[in-house]
Amino acid sequence: MDTSPPDPRAVQRMVAVFGLGGFAGALAGRALDPLMGELATDFATPHEQVALLASAFTLPYALIQPILGPMGDSFGKRRIIGLCLGLLALMLAACALAPSLDSLFAARIAAGLAAGGIFPLTLALFGDRVPMAQRQVAISRFLACAILGQLAGGAVSGLAAPFIGWRGIMAVCALAAAASTLVVWLDSRRTSAPALPSRRPTLPEVLRRYADILRNRAAQPLFIGVALEGACVFGPFPYFAVLLGADGHGTLRAGIAVACFGVGGFAYTMLAPFLLRRIGQARMMRLAGAAVLAGMLCLATGMPDVGIGGALLIGLGFFMLHNSIQTRVTEVAPGARGSAVALHAFCYFLGQAVGPAVFGLLMVAAGAGPSLALSGAGVLVISLWLSRLRAG
Repeated sequence: MDTSPPDPRAVQRMVAVFGLGGFAGALAGRALDPLMGELATDFATPHEQVALLASAFTLPYALIQPILGPMGDSFGKRRIIGLCLGLLALMLAACALAPSLDSLFAARIAAGLAAGGIFPLTLALFGDRVPMAQRQVAISRFLACAILGQLAGGAVSGLAAPFIGWRGIMAVCALAAAASTLVVWLDSRRTSAPALPSRRPTLPEVLRRYADILRNRAAQPLFIGVALEGACVFGPFPYFAVLLGADGHGTLRAGIAVACFGVGGFAYTMLAPFLLRRIGQARMMRLAGAAVLAGMLCLATGMPDVGIGGALLIGLGFFMLHNSIQTRVTEVAPGARGSAVALHAFCYFLGQAVGPAVFGLLMVAAGAGPSLALSGAGVLVISLWLSRLRAG
């Protein structure tokens, strides 16, 4: 860890350099969500099968986390982030050129593996290089870049797909990842890399560290809760085009809904100081669960305009709850913060990966309305449960 406090300009440069990478990773993760209907048509495949492209990105993203945490510690977080950004650009280009659905799934899996080395390792890098007095603001600005990527993933896909198609959207994502790779590489040439550990941890040491974190009773509910949260919130995302497109305008409305989800995230970043000051973290978490439930019920009405407004409520509630969980995770293992963040990301994206498949089965068995109501109720229960636990 670099203990010398950087000046504010250095912190701002870190936010700008790695914020572009956070934007590119989030853009790649969400850009296909509004296009599932078009992909199903192009490949003459049922929508439920094509929707698993969302899981094809998030599941590898989750599974790679326990490996990338120690790799970042051993070889340098900045190096691993730059390498993953470069690989992400190549795999997104492969997505754009995929000749078949199987090859698209393969490239999407590889893209998820690469993207897994961006956001969590950047959080750990900020923890290493930015003093606590500046860290919360710096991370919030980096998070804003990722939210912007999620917002753009919906807006760009929904608006531009009629003109450039899903392959063009993937090419745009590849260019964004390539640009961020170049920025990180150029910045590394002017920034002296911190010394790597004199002795790299062995596999038994890494496993023992993870076991200690998992035995922590303060950490267990957070990891379980964030996995369930990811499944409940993001399970419906690949089905937005179906839920909002009874009259044939599903792709456009799905893109707007994903963008509104991001707008809800920005709203949270503006409201957070007021909410924490006036009602506190626990009550804010309960309010978050209620907001997500209300948003899911709006989607369940079957009215497109109401459903799009519901996506904004879901985004507001999700970021209120998720960032409260994330804040608590950084406190459960101060001596192994990087590993704790990696496990948090693993559980969160594992939930995201499982969510679309489970939601699809629920839709077939019970219909869209009950499935959405159940997802919203699940988030409310999670928020009530975690809000009653003592922070830290």
